Amino acid sequence: MSYMQPGDSNKRIRFFVMFLVVVCVAFSWKLVEFQVVRADEINKVSKEKRSVTRTLPAVRGSILDSNGHELAKTVYRYDINAAPINVKPINRTLNGVSVQVSIEQQIAEIAGILGLSTDEVKLKVTGTSNYASIKKNVDSDGYRQLQKLDIPWLYFDQKLARIYPDGAVAGNLLGFVGVDGTPLAGIERQYNSCLAGIDGQETFERGATDGIRIPNSAQVSQKAKNGSDVVLTINSDLQYYTQQVLVNTVSTLRADWASAVVVEVATGNILAAAEAPTVDPNDPGASAAADRQARIFQATFEPGSTMKTVTAATVIDQGKATPESKIKAPYRIRLPWGEYIQDSHMHGLDKLTLTGVLRDSSNTGIIQFGAKVDTETRYNYLKKFGVGEKTDVKFEGESAGLLNNWQDWDRMTDKTSMFGQGIAVTPIQTAFFYQTIANGGVRLEPRLVAGCKDASGNLIASPIKPGVRAVSSETARSTIDMLEKVVEQGGIGRTAAIAGYRIAGKSGTAQIKDGKGYGYRYAISFIGMAPAENPKYVVAVTVYKPRTVSNSIGATPPFKRIFEQVLRLYRVPPSTTKSAKIATEW
Repeated sequence: MSYMQPGDSNKRIRFFVMFLVVVCVAFSWKLVEFQVVRADEINKVSKEKRSVTRTLPAVRGSILDSNGHELAKTVYRYDINAAPINVKPINRTLNGVSVQVSIEQQIAEIAGILGLSTDEVKLKVTGTSNYASIKKNVDSDGYRQLQKLDIPWLYFDQKLARIYPDGAVAGNLLGFVGVDGTPLAGIERQYNSCLAGIDGQETFERGATDGIRIPNSAQVSQKAKNGSDVVLTINSDLQYYTQQVLVNTVSTLRADWASAVVVEVATGNILAAAEAPTVDPNDPGASAAADRQARIFQATFEPGSTMKTVTAATVIDQGKATPESKIKAPYRIRLPWGEYIQDSHMHGLDKLTLTGVLRDSSNTGIIQFGAKVDTETRYNYLKKFGVGEKTDVKFEGESAGLLNNWQDWDRMTDKTSMFGQGIAVTPIQTAFFYQTIANGGVRLEPRLVAGCKDASGNLIASPIKPGVRAVSSETARSTIDMLEKVVEQGGIGRTAAIAGYRIAGKSGTAQIKDGKGYGYRYAISFIGMAPAENPKYVVAVTVYKPRTVSNSIGATPPFKRIFEQVLRLYRVPPSTTKSAKIATEW
């Protein structure tokens, strides 16, 4: 056996040095490999392990009234979170002096801002976890106060929330969104392409041990593009007032519902489209399903005597009568096939002009005048007035009403359609029958949305269709003159008069279908225009199934109150001329 001799120390040193060189070269190579050759790959893997990608939600556009007032808007809300594992005393500089803030004091500060008890907050932030939710949906004011505390173990998740600052004002039109921001009804859903933006994305890094976001690590890969604003034609102040009037009306008359439409004659702009009961979009679940819709566009009913205005205009436009043409109107008329048509109240044989027929709302009188025009022609006039057609508003769920082809009418419908039975309409349609008359015989399409406004303030206006001439301007003027007599002399019409102004209008009381026949409930209405010498505005009020009255006397008080507000709001000067002299009897 051979042994290394003591004298071989140099050999041992050389061996050891060679070993160290090999080890150093190996480590150096690995170091070069990690820091140079595979640096990008390793950094990428490392970053992926600590990186988080999240959506940057786009801000949904607002819904504005005609004056730019926000009816719906998006605000920031914040979820307040903590990392319990990192909860400890902190140092805070006060007046240039560093002082220690205990855990108990920090908890008390947080609780005070969030409106929680200290025990509630303490329970949430105690433990060794990296995450605890303290409170969700905190507003911006609370968020800013918490930020000022500069507590490092407190952090925030920002999100967007949809709010409706005026509550139920125009709730029937606005619609609402779900908890996830999905539009569920009304303008919110119909105009989602304008309101919705495009979400962005950002990536940030968080600590491996505490999971807390690393400051200044965020990188935006795609910026969010915010949505645009929808501008409505309604005036929110007028809308609010009108809704208040209708709430009182429904309560007083114990009705199922009531609606009111205010229209600017020359433009077709809807200045108010109110109803009661309605919905607060901030809490749609608190309203019944039927109250979350827009009855003005969706509810249908037989219009009753407000349709006599259209029949009278048709007869005059066809040259078959004038406002002073005469007939004898009995209480009841027996039709050739044995059925009867009668008036709403008992009377003798009245000698009435066409104007008197409208004043007294005589069914037996209007069918005598209407019979002077053949069925097909009368049907075509109804079409020109917009009966049986959806409006260009295209509101979700909007009804076209009911107008069967004239060839499908039975003998009774041929007669009853002259005074508003056998056909069905929506509140918006009835308002525009009278807009047509007020506008010199030209029916405009209702306009609820003025357009979509982008971030630069540019308004892309909603397209406007040309008007449809329903009757001549001379016929329209004659019809307005007749409607003035309804308000000046009519038993119910007088209650719609407004001091200082010439008002033209017509009442309607329509039985509501119940199975194959008619029940004992009514849809009552009053529709009018002012000032009659040159109509600027139309107001149409409908009350459905009132229980304390059975005729349109219940619709004139809300009509009058709403129209008085319209005249004040838009500073319409009082009338200085008198109505035309037209005989109502002979």
